[in-house]
Amino acid sequence: MRLTAHQPNYLPYGGFFQKIAAADEFLVVDTTQFVKRGPFGWIHRNKIRTPNGPIWLTLPVLSKGRFDQKIDEVELDPRKGWAKKHWKSLEWNYGKAPHWERFSPGLKAIYERPWTHLSPLTTEIIRWFLGVLELDRPCHLASELAAQGASTEYIIAFCKELGADEFLSGTHGQDYLAVERFPMEGIELLFQEYTPADYTPPGGEAIQNLSMLDQLFWTGDDAIAWVHETDRTTA
Repeated sequence: MRLTAHQPNYLPYGGFFQKIAAADEFLVVDTTQFVKRGPFGWIHRNKIRTPNGPIWLTLPVLSKGRFDQKIDEVELDPRKGWAKKHWKSLEWNYGKAPHWERFSPGLKAIYERPWTHLSPLTTEIIRWFLGVLELDRPCHLASELAAQGASTEYIIAFCKELGADEFLSGTHGQDYLAVERFPMEGIELLFQEYTPADYTPPGGEAIQNLSMLDQLFWTGDDAIAWVHETDRTTA
């Protein structure tokens, strides 16, 4: 069984789902430290298209003095009214896209529910994406597993717990994983080969790595087909 995993990013980009499409099962890694900036700073924010260029949609989180909190411990700031603001931004910028009416109702229902913590919200949105993108994959939560450890050893531990003999990492995993450990544990380590989708909305411009919502609202079935394209992995 081939497993892949990722932190529960907010409104993830296309490569997130193309990696899931290339695996048999998916693990939401909600047990690592929450980081607001840097290469892991997509857990609580992402970019969407506007007529004036990309903008961030950022979830307000309570992080002051909570530097060591794990992702599944992060609380949303209830004072910010973020849900209505984010939905208005999506509606304003995608309401006239050809596939808005098809996909927006299910997403709107998520924004209308009360949320107190970051991870349940982002995980629910990811599961919504899996449904509309026709990715019928088991979706596990790391916080519900017994696996412990850090970095390479943590991945090996949850692969063993879930019965995976292959692990599909993002391409940046080559920078920090101890690749020699995986065959020692009977696990084949693979890396994603990701190429951004090539599409341009009418009157717009090609902008890479926005939230998958952009591609979905503008291209519909083509976006779904793109996610399911030929397995892009390398050993």
